[in-house]
Amino acid sequence: MKLMAVSGWLLVVCAAVCGCATGYSWKASVPAAMRTVTVPTFMNESDIAELGSVATRQLLREIQREGTFRIAAADEAALEIQGVVKRATAVVGAYDRRADMQLRSYRFVLTAEVSIIDKTAGKVLVNNRKYIAEDVFTARHDISTAERDASGRVADDLARQIVDDLADWKFEGVKK
Repeated sequence: MKLMAVSGWLLVVCAAVCGCATGYSWKASVPAAMRTVTVPTFMNESDIAELGSVATRQLLREIQREGTFRIAAADEAALEIQGVVKRATAVVGAYDRRADMQLRSYRFVLTAEVSIIDKTAGKVLVNNRKYIAEDVFTARHDISTAERDASGRVADDLARQIVDDLADWKFEGVKK
């Protein structure tokens, strides 16, 4: 009886390993010809100074960290990511009831629109896709400084969303 139980578990493990080995790959599904990217500085329509530059910087860092794509000069890149930071707001998150209802935390919400252009084919792959990135921060006295500090973290969230979408894109008609 014990031998049958062990055999059963061994069979399940073997099936799982064989199934994973044939259906999953650690290699990126992005064709090699589409792995160079350029990112012009995002436009900033928000009230927070330099947020477009911060979003661009964080996107470039995330592209490098993720590793599927390589940053290239505008004339050498297969893809171009264009973005506009539309809005950035701090929304009241929570009050501290024990401290005369003083604000305890805020929720920082950034809205951006991003387009991805296939420069090799001269076509727009993604046109003004809306992204919403968020972060929570605390500010006891100086909300503008706390908001500026949170802008890098919320730009990180935006960058991860963009790179994840780009890495998952189905590049049809392009040789791997």
